[in-house]
Amino acid sequence: MTTVRRGAIALAVSAVLGTPAAPAAAAAPSPTPSAVLPSGLYGKGDPTYDGVWRQSLALLAQDAVGVRPADRAVDFLTGQQCADGGFPSYRADAAKACDPKLPRDTNASAAAVQALVALGDRTHVVSKTTAWLRSVQNEDGGWGYNPGGASDANSTSVVIGALHAAGDHPVRVTSQSGKTPYDALLTFAKPCGGKDGGAFVYQTGTPGVVADSTAAAVLAANNSGMVATARAEDREDAVCQKARNVADAGHNGAAYLAEGLAKSGHFDTPPMPGAEDSAPRPDFGNTADAVVALSAQGMTAQTKKPLRWLRENAAAWAKENGPAAYAQLIFAAHATGTDPRKFGSTDLVAALNATGPAPSSGDFSAGAETKDGTSDESASSMSTWWLVGVFFVAAVGVGFLFSGRRKNRL
Repeated sequence: MTTVRRGAIALAVSAVLGTPAAPAAAAAPSPTPSAVLPSGLYGKGDPTYDGVWRQSLALLAQDAVGVRPADRAVDFLTGQQCADGGFPSYRADAAKACDPKLPRDTNASAAAVQALVALGDRTHVVSKTTAWLRSVQNEDGGWGYNPGGASDANSTSVVIGALHAAGDHPVRVTSQSGKTPYDALLTFAKPCGGKDGGAFVYQTGTPGVVADSTAAAVLAANNSGMVATARAEDREDAVCQKARNVADAGHNGAAYLAEGLAKSGHFDTPPMPGAEDSAPRPDFGNTADAVVALSAQGMTAQTKKPLRWLRENAAAWAKENGPAAYAQLIFAAHATGTDPRKFGSTDLVAALNATGPAPSSGDFSAGAETKDGTSDESASSMSTWWLVGVFFVAAVGVGFLFSGRRKNRL
């Protein structure tokens, strides 16, 4: 899942198109005015739109490589939970009760569950959050970004991963009308043939960034969370076939990803309208997510080219974009059996560790970088406005674009 897009689309819709990113009854959070961030938080950029998300990914990635995070890093995450069990994107003062108008974030909540299950010893927090997630399930069986919002492939997929991690099999988590999360997921799967055949769209009427929603859905179809390992080889040809069930749809989604990566080894994102450079830009986050999804599907041969491209090119992107970006690359390395400490010229583990409090234990690799010296705020601002332009253009053609992603990624 690419964190680059989590809040950028919500921002694009509200700021550019003049529509609320959250349900009308809920007040969207305001950017954090203070430069003083909690000591347990990973990254230095404004956490308003991605604090819980990036923290969860950082903790999950550290656990995947055998690093025990600092207690205060875990405490920061658990302290973000509201009394009802849901997590907002971020709340600056965890000592106060959650504002009822502060939107709860299904994506952040599900990511927190996956991280806390992996770390253990937080069962009371996990059980409250999974109960909350079940309570806000839509009638079609899926979830929207915020409770009350229309279901989308990204949100539904990350919740499926959380439910599995917590031991709640999604097939038994049904809406009042008897729909399961898989029923909802299948509604986003496009049939073979035609544009984006086999892919999962963000919503049925708003395709969104299709590689993004497809990578998330392939993981969900394989009952996997964000940390995945290569499954037994998918012996079917990597081509779209008629889908009879969610497993078939997962195969088709992986085939779509494989085809998209075959030529260059990476996905692209269109340029900002009016930019002097009209060439598409490489999409590192969705490429990394696709590597994880292909591994989970058993299409390991199709991961080699994009993985090689990431190892050769992704270091600067991760350094600019911080802990969640490092985590995405660690997930890709982990899924393919690649050493994340020797990921091209980068020690991803040391780099991730350096964005937050010193870990309690684990492999402190040589060559650890110091805290990123780049300006998180300026990088985030540039990337955000570039993304706003991208999604404005997309919205003109397909309507409002939402994606379960964040504005600030650090």
